[in-house]
Amino acid sequence: MVVLATKCYLEGDARGRALDGMHSLVDNEVGDLRVEWTVGVRDDGFVQVDLGGADATVAENALAETWGEIVAHDEGLTRGETHVGTLESWDDDGIVLDAGTTVHVPADELGLGVGAPPQVVERFGLVQHLPMQFVYGGESGATDGDTATGADSGGNGPDATRLADAERDRLYDWQRGPGRVTVNSATRGEVRATVNRAGHANDIVTVERLGLTEQSIVCAEGTDPPGLLASIGSYLPAEMRCVV
Repeated sequence: MVVLATKCYLEGDARGRALDGMHSLVDNEVGDLRVEWTVGVRDDGFVQVDLGGADATVAENALAETWGEIVAHDEGLTRGETHVGTLESWDDDGIVLDAGTTVHVPADELGLGVGAPPQVVERFGLVQHLPMQFVYGGESGATDGDTATGADSGGNGPDATRLADAERDRLYDWQRGPGRVTVNSATRGEVRATVNRAGHANDIVTVERLGLTEQSIVCAEGTDPPGLLASIGSYLPAEMRCVV
């Protein structure tokens, strides 16, 4: 069994479509292995894949490598190691990630330039539930119900919880490109269909999958991200932000 660092928080038919899509994504990843699987959702919304068969361990490792893994409650986070959590909230003090336990990344440890966290969220086009990598700085073994804030004192410093370098690099790369629109609450197929329906198929390069229902629309040169967002916004009941 592996718990992936992506959530399914949709309801009704949308939830069913998302989980059907997740089954296909697992098939693409491990379908050639000697393994059987079922896809489900934990009470906290994280996607769980139960695997069996001769290659189950190989399959678990492959899925964890692609999606990131939420550590078991009885193991907890490991100090100094990189983990993945989903973006849950933000305020002037920092951002909060869900990594199976609540993780607080202080504002000074974001490493994404000037501005308070809400300004950073807007500037980099971050949406709720976006999977993000962080380096845990708290005590080893933080478990569900704990709040992982950083050093033993809970403050900033050399041991504070911070965004991983790879995460910072990814977000800065977004800004260097031609522009993006990030979306949650929709599968990649739904976002592509929406872009086509709105008549913008030629205005984008691709739709990049960030999580099961978090996507990034990569704009073509000359496409105005705010204009694209305005055009497709009425078709998608989603949170959307621009990267310009």
